[in-house]
Amino acid sequence: MAKPEPLTEHAHPVVVPHWLVALCRWFATLGGLVLVAMMLMTVASIARRSLLGAPIPGDFELVEIGSAIVVSCFLPWCQITGGNVLVDFFTMKAGPRTNHALEALGDLVFLAIGILLTWRMFHGASEFREYGEQSMVLRIPVWWGFTVILPAMVLLIAQSFLQSGALVSDIIAEGWSTELHEMLAGYLRPAGAGVDG
Repeated sequence: MAKPEPLTEHAHPVVVPHWLVALCRWFATLGGLVLVAMMLMTVASIARRSLLGAPIPGDFELVEIGSAIVVSCFLPWCQITGGNVLVDFFTMKAGPRTNHALEALGDLVFLAIGILLTWRMFHGASEFREYGEQSMVLRIPVWWGFTVILPAMVLLIAQSFLQSGALVSDIIAEGWSTELHEMLAGYLRPAGAGVDG
């Protein structure tokens, strides 16, 4: 049985299963390969335009489809490694348990957004397939890109669910209401309060 490995940059590490880390890494690698392919295609298209006077036909369509694939493949890895941008201006005075609770809340919101996006993308892909929507120049069926995007989004949902569940269970086990009360009291204390004079 595989041992879970902690692989997040949260103040309080969250243990995630090894298979989930490997799957997120695989999707990120796939996204990286697509990104390199887009880069090489763009360089070739620019060189072809300079030398022959015409770019690679449909280069912008390939970049458009590839960009959607790249972003969706990178999202699970970014989430599992804690690579999302955090704004800690309001939580600098908070203790680790309060920050941990806010991370859990953020992960739950991210989970809800992931579910919403996946739901809408599934319906969009179904409609593109049903109506035979194609790109303008290369006539690539638009729904083909969703064959990679939707599994990546499902992985994001699974990862966010497991990670937020682990964070919430840790918070419940540790308790954090006293620390939250102290943080709020620090913000609501009038200027000069507690200063001897």
